[in-house]
Amino acid sequence: MNRLNKKVALITGGAKGLGASIAKHFYNEGAKVIICDKNIEQASETAKKVDGNAYYMDVSNSKNVEDVFLEIKNKFNKLDILVNNAGINGFENRQDLLDDRIKKTNLQNKEIFENNKITSHFDVTVTMTDNEWHEMISIHLNGTFFCTREALKIMNEQTQGCIINMGSVLGTTGGPSSPHYSAAKSAILGYTRATARELASRNIRVNAIAPGYIDTDMTSGLGDVKELVKSATPMKKFGQPEDIAWAAVYLASDEAKFITGQTLSPNGGFVMSQ
Repeated sequence: MNRLNKKVALITGGAKGLGASIAKHFYNEGAKVIICDKNIEQASETAKKVDGNAYYMDVSNSKNVEDVFLEIKNKFNKLDILVNNAGINGFENRQDLLDDRIKKTNLQNKEIFENNKITSHFDVTVTMTDNEWHEMISIHLNGTFFCTREALKIMNEQTQGCIINMGSVLGTTGGPSSPHYSAAKSAILGYTRATARELASRNIRVNAIAPGYIDTDMTSGLGDVKELVKSATPMKKFGQPEDIAWAAVYLASDEAKFITGQTLSPNGGFVMSQ
């Protein structure tokens, strides 16, 4: 308890899922929690549960991000922790893409076993639209940059702070049906290392969490893909939101005061090294 006592923490995408779990654990450890999300109704409900504040924020809109951070600075006069968690998976309302992934994976396994030759192929990149690519990059990578930039306008004056960026194991392994997601998450891990080097002189630590597959709304529609993932995971299961939340608590606490530029990856062994 009280590992984050009196610290002010802002969590993007905090209305539900991993963000809401992080908010709950931060609150239980004594932090004042600020939840930012496009779903302001859900964000407000989550904020009530942690005696926090909620703000509408579209992380891909730099002006909106700037305005919200200015309001937060005026209200709280400090910011100790930023968690860049807002994101999408690219499969929202696209069950057809998930079904195609399952079908192609099964066909490829069958073809290589029976004929030692693959004739069924993924066509994700060649059929991806400009909008699908730009939306993914805007929310994940641009959003991380926009929020970090505004947070630094507060943290630089304090000469202290902690920034946690949400990566993914797919930022390391890649995903055959998620090139845009994988690219964004890989870039976030590189951005984490670069800013960690830049900001160390101001005693601002920057780290990343790269979750494996976690049971949340974002993975609820994966269907049979879940079984494929579990079979490739040494622990043979999905993680829980609290597995990520506890990692965030650790990185945000003074227990991690000598840790910066690192990627912590709770993933059940799906990836053994980041």
